[in-house]
Amino acid sequence: MKNCERFLEKHKMRADDINIQQIVDLFTSDMLKGLDGRESTLRMIPTYIEAENQFLTGVPVVAVDAGGTNFRAALVKFNISGRLEISNLMNARMPGLEGEISKAEFFNTIAEYVRSNAELSDRIGFCFSYPTEILPNKDGKLLQFCKEVQAPEVVGELIGKNLLKTLGMEEKQIVLLNDTVATLLAGKSASFGREYDSFIGYILGTGTNTCYIESNRNILKIKSLDRTKSQIINIESGAFGKVPQTDIDIAFDNTTVNPGNYKFEKMFAGGYFGGLCLTALKSAAKESVFTAETASDLMSLIELTSEDVNNFVSNSKSGCNPLYNIMTDKNDEENCTEIIECLIDRSAKLVAANMAAVILKTNKGKSAEQPILITIEGTTFYKMYKLRSHFEKYLKEYLKGERQRFYEFTEVQQSSLVGAALAALIN
Repeated sequence: MKNCERFLEKHKMRADDINIQQIVDLFTSDMLKGLDGRESTLRMIPTYIEAENQFLTGVPVVAVDAGGTNFRAALVKFNISGRLEISNLMNARMPGLEGEISKAEFFNTIAEYVRSNAELSDRIGFCFSYPTEILPNKDGKLLQFCKEVQAPEVVGELIGKNLLKTLGMEEKQIVLLNDTVATLLAGKSASFGREYDSFIGYILGTGTNTCYIESNRNILKIKSLDRTKSQIINIESGAFGKVPQTDIDIAFDNTTVNPGNYKFEKMFAGGYFGGLCLTALKSAAKESVFTAETASDLMSLIELTSEDVNNFVSNSKSGCNPLYNIMTDKNDEENCTEIIECLIDRSAKLVAANMAAVILKTNKGKSAEQPILITIEGTTFYKMYKLRSHFEKYLKEYLKGERQRFYEFTEVQQSSLVGAALAALIN
């Protein structure tokens, strides 16, 4: 056995070291606890959006997408055949990026962004991709901004109510949702005229999250729900904390700004994967997997991005890629590739476990004529070398026999904007 293979076996970094059934069981258990209101690493946040209802056609709505550094708004309509029509599209920067602003400045800015479209519709769907507590009236209370946006007075405020008040349009209807929920709804819009048993939304980009449709009778933590209906549940799956970590996962976790939180996300999401690979490569360097010169250069490497490792294993040679610049010989290159590809393969199995647990929890998709439609967004899922093909293989292998479920995957352009529009059009 080569040094590299011994290293991967010793630290349990291979996909073969992942027991998919164990993770599905742990994930499902935390889903149930979260729905019951018991202590769980999965928040299972109700959205109050009844995705199984029909959506209105021929009615224009204002669709808003705010997240990260970008703010977009448009007038959106689904025509009678279910085709999407987008007009009056505007793009701007999120307020509060250039320095701290007040609550009034924040809402005045976004009100001016959407005013011209809001004058043309009574309904607003607002994809607001910051941590937000969604309320039964479908408004949302901001819990925190990501560090880029500096508007501390907005934290704790109702986003929809404040926007409508600033617009002077308090009679209008507004629905708040996050990007994962919007992704699920965008898939539903793309399914117009097709029969699906249920819908799942999944994001794997910088971070990761999953949402699905749950029967209200299973959401025991909220007693006032109509038990005959259903709604989308935002799982916050990146925070899953029961996943078994290796010593290298823990070592990497301890280098992040929030050790112990979002353990699952840190094992494969794009915002972390480069750092995880660097931690693994440095551990391998200490254990004589690489030549002395390469090991020394790896130990002095400060940062490695997910794009760096992806380009390295996919042979997208670039002079600025730090890994290409420090590999002493072909054997070192092969060992480096093997470690990174092994971590990608493991990532695919973890993502498959996540998806399998959610598919089985829906209790849907038992007929080939009515599959589950899974809408997936995120550059890590689509661009990380071999991740998608490995993921599909592991999911198919697991969901067979008594567990067999039928499903399809789709990707929808401008999913956040489309999903925001659909949220406002659900009857």
